[in-house]
Amino acid sequence: MRAWVIDTNVLLVASRRHEDVSPACVTACVQCLEKIMREGRVVLDDAYRILGEYQHKTNPNRSKGAGQVFLKWLLRNRNRCLFIALREHPERGFRSFPEDPELAQFDPADRKFIAVAAACPEPTEILQAADSKWLGWVSALKRHGIAVRFLCEDDLQRFRERKGMT
Repeated sequence: MRAWVIDTNVLLVASRRHEDVSPACVTACVQCLEKIMREGRVVLDDAYRILGEYQHKTNPNRSKGAGQVFLKWLLRNRNRCLFIALREHPERGFRSFPEDPELAQFDPADRKFIAVAAACPEPTEILQAADSKWLGWVSALKRHGIAVRFLCEDDLQRFRERKGMT
């Protein structure tokens, strides 16, 4: 059973809570979450940082969007989760976050996703939907054995162009 690290924006996009993404992006996120519920596992940290962020940004009792459905499924199926212990680090946030000058500007709030992927004993990919900054870090992450699957690459390129990034 494949293990996945899922950025919170995948749940938000699947629930139509990101107005700038295309319908194709929403569909890709919904289909990916549905596939994980059928046949995948989710990688989380054992201090519930990731799960806490999901709950803070996506209330499973408030609406019936695909992201909320996925969160409710996750809360009921913890046996389908792989919990990773993360040790904190004063500069990098977490010891398993790569020590790399190219990643020095990586958003501190998102470092937990990188850290659990890096510390996971099984091969895993991070699912990313709507954060275009990640495109600029994908090469550095790959050098450290961290794979990112962009579910909405066309949208991300459009976001980068709009921000004047190349």
